[in-house]
Amino acid sequence: MINRTTLTGRLTKDVDLRYTQSGVAVGDFTLAVNRRFTKPNGERDADFINCIIWRKSAENLANFVHKGSLVGIDGRIQTRNYENEQGQRIYITEVVVENFALLEPKSSNSETNNNPSGTKPKQNGTPDLNKAGDSIDISDDDLPF
Repeated sequence: MINRTTLTGRLTKDVDLRYTQSGVAVGDFTLAVNRRFTKPNGERDADFINCIIWRKSAENLANFVHKGSLVGIDGRIQTRNYENEQGQRIYITEVVVENFALLEPKSSNSETNNNPSGTKPKQNGTPDLNKAGDSIDISDDDLPF
């Protein structure tokens, strides 16, 4: 049996990070994923997918993204149900996130907010290859093939 899903979308709100009684981190968020086709008026509909992420990944995601951030996720679809206080059976379908990728570079605003000293990070003139969006100048002579 195969149960895999890969989604790219924007967070509709900040990750809701909390901890279980045993101290395990869990984060809930909703991902807005645009549909492929446009309506006759040119607008696109979006699906709003409930997601859950666990442990250190939940803490990392909550620390590095915010409402509107573009992220890619990989995981599995899970369904569960419970009975509410009125005795009604409530069904929930969500994606259990196993991996995620940040798909936008950090804005200069968030760099300042995440830097406790308030100073700008040091620039040494070389590109940071871990940041999305950076380009590298490579000539054909630099390639080994």
